[in-house]
Amino acid sequence: MEIKKLTIVVPVFNEGNTIHLILNKIKQVKLINNIKKEVIIINDCSTDSTNASVKKYIESNRELDIKYYEHDKNKGKGAALHSGIKNATGEYLIIQDADLEYDPEEYNILLKPVLDGFADVVYGTRFMGGKPHRVLFFWHTLGNKFLTFLSNLMTNLNLTDMETCYKLFNTKIIQSLNLKEKRFGFEPEVTAKIARIKNIRVYEVGISYYGRTYEEGKKIGWKDGFRAIYCILKYKIS
Repeated sequence: MEIKKLTIVVPVFNEGNTIHLILNKIKQVKLINNIKKEVIIINDCSTDSTNASVKKYIESNRELDIKYYEHDKNKGKGAALHSGIKNATGEYLIIQDADLEYDPEEYNILLKPVLDGFADVVYGTRFMGGKPHRVLFFWHTLGNKFLTFLSNLMTNLNLTDMETCYKLFNTKIIQSLNLKEKRFGFEPEVTAKIARIKNIRVYEVGISYYGRTYEEGKKIGWKDGFRAIYCILKYKIS
């Protein structure tokens, strides 16, 4: 599979303190086979300095292909991803959170199964392989594993980390899906709808995880976990 351009979709909400740091990391990544980078930032109506930080960064880094979109009201991470997916022009796209929990240097790890001709979709898993993984919340880990188990039960996949941020998609495939979930329900919905595609080739690769505490800005909570369960059941394969 030849890939000339990778679209990196970055949903942003109140990440004014870290958005320039993650963009620097994206800028510094040298993609395998000289693949070009297209960065799509979607500001989901942030109330902090995110807007000013992004515009300042774009002005100072014109060599990086950045497209910037703003929502006029807060719609949720899923809605921001919908906007990014819609505007992607790369043959493949990957999701990148605006915090520093995931390392862009690992894009090439996710790209390899695609470039080798094996995969259409690649999930980066935090629970497989020997990469660094910050030790944080027992109940979060248990919750993630339960949601992945329930998702696998409904989709007949055998993922180890359904809730991972790092998901690499064939752009035409994900653009063909009718995605509806506007918040954190995006993860189980897209997984279920990908699993329905006949002969889809889904792979996992081990990635590192530099998790944040709530004091450091983590946003997902227990309500999102219940919504994920609802979405897993709602979008199950019949």
